[in-house]
Amino acid sequence: MSVPEKRPVARVSRDAPRAAPAPPAAKPAREERVVVFRPRSILVGLGVVLGVLAALGFVLLARSGLTLIAIGLFLALALNPAVEFFQQRGLRRGRAVAAVFALAVMSFTLLGLVFIPPLVTQITHFVDALPTLVGDLTRGKGSLGFLERKYHVVEEVRRATQNRTAGLTGAASPALGVAVGVVKTAGGVVIIAFLTLFMLLEGPEWRRRVTELIPDRNRGSVERVGAGIYKSVGGFVSGNLLASFLAGVYATVILLAVGVPYAFPLGVFTLITELIPFLGPLLVTVVLTLVAMTTGPVAGLVVLVLLLLYHAIEGHSLRPFIYGRALRLSALAVLMAIILGTEVAGILGALVAIPVAGAVQVIVHEILDQRAGRGDVSAKASA
Repeated sequence: MSVPEKRPVARVSRDAPRAAPAPPAAKPAREERVVVFRPRSILVGLGVVLGVLAALGFVLLARSGLTLIAIGLFLALALNPAVEFFQQRGLRRGRAVAAVFALAVMSFTLLGLVFIPPLVTQITHFVDALPTLVGDLTRGKGSLGFLERKYHVVEEVRRATQNRTAGLTGAASPALGVAVGVVKTAGGVVIIAFLTLFMLLEGPEWRRRVTELIPDRNRGSVERVGAGIYKSVGGFVSGNLLASFLAGVYATVILLAVGVPYAFPLGVFTLITELIPFLGPLLVTVVLTLVAMTTGPVAGLVVLVLLLLYHAIEGHSLRPFIYGRALRLSALAVLMAIILGTEVAGILGALVAIPVAGAVQVIVHEILDQRAGRGDVSAKASA
């Protein structure tokens, strides 16, 4: 019987040195992000900046022509509903445009025959009398002389106009200025008339060509945005023109009845200023009341009361109907748009601020509707 062989067992002495513990694993090196600017990206960015600067420079250089184009566009938008009305009655586009344009020219001609002769006469008298009016006001005389006597509010006006007073005292300078102004106004009216005519004739064709350049996947959205912008801007322009025209006629009648001088120029001033929402009626009320006070305190009080009454009725009936139905903008949005438009482009910016805000609102609504539609589609797909 064999005995198993015993193997020696190795004993470890307590005095023997222990093995050193393994070193901790090294932490991974922190990744460094390197931003690389490609020459193409830099050139694209510079190109965008230069393009924006070039566009701003072009707008500044061509602001007079752009103003005429903007006025023509506004008139075309205001007259286009009448053109579509005749089209729905069976007339072709060209004949409908001719009929509407002829009616518009006849209306403006009749208004011109009634208003232009007294308007030119009163403007000439006003320019001739301006040095005397300014002199009386700055010396504290006349109905508004108390402003200089008590508050000295025209001191700065005197300093600003001191160098120009000599040029206004002569009779030839006002007459020459009026003549130049009449020629420029007549030329601008002719240009605006042709711009409006061609916009009415070629507007649908231009819209069709622009639509064809858009890819098919985006064409529906662009057409909806265009229809919404046309509806809001066209409704606002036509309604605002009508309301401003009525305000101008009302102011002229009041001034003539009270006996305030320069009623026709002030009526034209009212018509133009009332185009500015919210701020226009306030400015008209202040200016016309101050002018009426030169005739007498009773005339100033009558004009103030009648204008406040008219603006109260108009502000609670006609204007809210125009803005609410055409644009559906809040009062805050309207006021912000007017302030920004005035700061950017003056009176013209104030006129186009509300339509531009309405157009932006239409675009934003379309974008939100598209996102909501995509969210619904993705939710249905996941379900």
